Amino acid sequence: MMRSGNPALNKKTFENLTNTGEGVMTLDGTVNKTAIGLILLMVAAYYTYSSQNLSLIWPGFIGGFILAIITIFKKEWSPITVPIYAVLEGLALGGISSIYAHEYTGIVQQAIFLTFGIFFTLLFAYKTKIIKATENFKLGVFAATGGIAIVYLASFVMSFFGSGMSIMDSSNGSWMSIGFSLFVVVIASLNLVMDFDFIEDAAEKGVPKYMEWYGAFGLLVTLVWLYLEILRLLSKLNSRN
Repeated sequence: MMRSGNPALNKKTFENLTNTGEGVMTLDGTVNKTAIGLILLMVAAYYTYSSQNLSLIWPGFIGGFILAIITIFKKEWSPITVPIYAVLEGLALGGISSIYAHEYTGIVQQAIFLTFGIFFTLLFAYKTKIIKATENFKLGVFAATGGIAIVYLASFVMSFFGSGMSIMDSSNGSWMSIGFSLFVVVIASLNLVMDFDFIEDAAEKGVPKYMEWYGAFGLLVTLVWLYLEILRLLSKLNSRN
C-alpha cells in the first residue's frame, strides 16, 4: 500500500519505530510541530531574502538534504533534526526567492499566498471528505510523482553535458513548458492530501510521540517543493509579458 508520493512518508514509515516512552502521536501535536517548523523556515528565509545573501543557497539545500536523509532513517531524532532542517531550507528558499524577486516584482508574495492558499484549501477539502485518499488516488499520484522525479533526474544529468530540458527553464514561456509546470504544481498539491492521510493514519495507530515532528517534516518537504514549483510557474508566465 502506497502511503504517499512523498519519499518521507512511504509504506515503510511505520516499520521498526523506536518507542521512547514519551507518549503517542496526536493530530494537535503534529499541527503544533508543523507550525513551529514553518515559523523557523520563514524566519530563516526572511533573513536571506532581506539581506540577499545568495551564498547560503547551496549550503542550505545541501545541509537540508543531509538532514532529510538522517531524519528518514533515524525518525526518533526528528525532534532535533526537523527544526534544523526547517532553518536550512529557509536559508536556501530565501536566497532563491531573492533571485526571482529581482527579476519579477511581487512574484514571491504571489507564490507564498498561493502555496498557503492551496495548503489550507486542500486541508479543508480533506477534512470535509470532498477529496478522499483512496488507493487508486494514491497510486495515481505516486506514479505521477515518480514520473516527475525521472524528468528532474534526466534534466539534471543532461546539465552535465551543457544542456537540459527546456521545459525546466524558468524563463521558458512556451505553453508546453507552462503546461508542464502547471501539471507539477497540481501533483505537488495532491501530495499534500496524501500527507494529511498519512498523519491521520499515524495518529490513529498510536505511534510514538516523536512522529509528530516526523509528520511535520513530511509536510515541510511537500510545501517546499510546491513553493518552488509555483515560483517556477509564475516566472514562466511573467516571461511571456
